[in-house]
Amino acid sequence: MESALSQVEDNIESKSESIAKLVKGIDGDIEALKEEEKRLAKRRKTLENKQNNIKLYLENQLKAMDIDKVKTPLFTISIQKNPPSVHILNEELIPNKYKKTETTISISKKDLLEDLKLGEIIDGAEIKQEKSLRIK
Repeated sequence: MESALSQVEDNIESKSESIAKLVKGIDGDIEALKEEEKRLAKRRKTLENKQNNIKLYLENQLKAMDIDKVKTPLFTISIQKNPPSVHILNEELIPNKYKKTETTISISKKDLLEDLKLGEIIDGAEIKQEKSLRIK
């Protein structure tokens, strides 16, 4: 009986050690993957910035030449209006009906925009509509 108990103890020690080695090996993989994620995120951010700068350059060139649309065999590039949005000039002048009370006061730009579109004049806000580059 003692030898059977001793064998079980030896087996559990051996299994425990093997599992501990496996866990440590996975720890190394996890750390390597975390570092790779950081590297890839940094590379992605660099490419996103590069893309934004190139698009901004093209947009500025088209605007400087007063060109709204360019068609090529592969792409249609155009300067189009973005959907109207509200630009808050002075938050304190915005009527309370547009303010949401949570833990802090916020302004419902959606409601403001709807009323501004209907022609209502609201102190502290105006409709702003910008243009941006679209590549299709």
